[in-house]
Amino acid sequence: MRAFRVPAAYLAHMKLYRNLTEAVIDALRQIFTDNKYADKVIEKILKQNPKWGARDRRFIAETTYDIVRWYRLFRHATEAEEGDFWKLLGAWILWKEEELPSWPEFYSLDERHFHNAIRQAAKQVPLRESIPDWLHEAGQAELGGQWEKELVALNQPAKVVLRVNTLKTTREKLQHHLQQDERIVTDAPTAFPDALLLAERQNIFTRQAFKDGLFEVQDAGSQLIAPFLQVEPGQRVIDACAGGGGKTLHLAALLQNRGRIIAMDTEAWKLDELKKRARRAGATNIETRVIESSKTIKRLAETADRLLLDVPCSGLGVLRRNPDAKWKLTPEFLAKVKEVQQEILQQYSQMVKPGGLFVYSTCSLLPSENEKQVAHFLTAHQNSFELLAEHTQLPSAGFDGFYMARLRRK
Repeated sequence: MRAFRVPAAYLAHMKLYRNLTEAVIDALRQIFTDNKYADKVIEKILKQNPKWGARDRRFIAETTYDIVRWYRLFRHATEAEEGDFWKLLGAWILWKEEELPSWPEFYSLDERHFHNAIRQAAKQVPLRESIPDWLHEAGQAELGGQWEKELVALNQPAKVVLRVNTLKTTREKLQHHLQQDERIVTDAPTAFPDALLLAERQNIFTRQAFKDGLFEVQDAGSQLIAPFLQVEPGQRVIDACAGGGGKTLHLAALLQNRGRIIAMDTEAWKLDELKKRARRAGATNIETRVIESSKTIKRLAETADRLLLDVPCSGLGVLRRNPDAKWKLTPEFLAKVKEVQQEILQQYSQMVKPGGLFVYSTCSLLPSENEKQVAHFLTAHQNSFELLAEHTQLPSAGFDGFYMARLRRK
């Protein structure tokens, strides 16, 4: 049975300021009542308050994410009604082993009851790991005993990982520059050749090195996908579910700006954001196209040497980064997204040339979104496609969870 441990970083006495705690309450209200995405909510609140210092901004972001992550457990331990976010904040304070301020919002909290409830919750995995019952049952059904291990990993705060933009610099040069000129200490993990891991969490987007396009923020697990496609300079590559373009930019660097990348998505605003990022990164071989209908796909039939299908999914592999997703997910959404995944596989795979390669990838842990989708596709196309390799990156290895399969068109 896993015992709860308060991270050492939080054990030092902290002083709570009313305006900052009210900002956390506002963030929680927007996330749970207005059903907004946590990262967007926090970004907006911090942008509206530019005078807050680094410590204040960190308090708001980390406190909000902690409460979102442990929402079910904290509600259980405080018997909080839906929408009683002050009780959840009080639970967080007690969880950090701090003294509750003498504020009216906390008068009804019973510290002894809270700690007893936390100890009792350790006997029930869905409560202990703070996850909906249906999602726990789904994960357990597909992953068995591995599921609980991954849940524990997914409840750890996400690390900040940089991807070195090799169009402009090398990992060694960037690491030296960050330490010498910007006082940022990083580690270079051997298994991820373009990655730098921040020793301390901080707002890296304000740094000159970021503005100069020397790096992107991209989890190490995500950095495995572009190399898995095995692109070569001069090739025509299609990233058919490009989104904001993190993997597109990685592909551009691997191509050394030679060849051509067509980045596609159904959302035009995402591609607009990609264009901005590409300019900063110095990626000059990217063309964007909005997918307006099936005709957009058909016009590109058998034109790609390489094709990336980083499809929509449940996002279970990145819950440590997006903990609010587990409260927004529903069985109905999961069933629907699996249909979408198979439709994309069936239709978009036709864009790759004979002899070309494509990668199907997700940030999910469920075989029903991963291996089983590929197997189903191959059953229908066994004479025209073959599976070359698969890889699953589990969150328990320390980074986000991803699945990737590389296939070749015969």
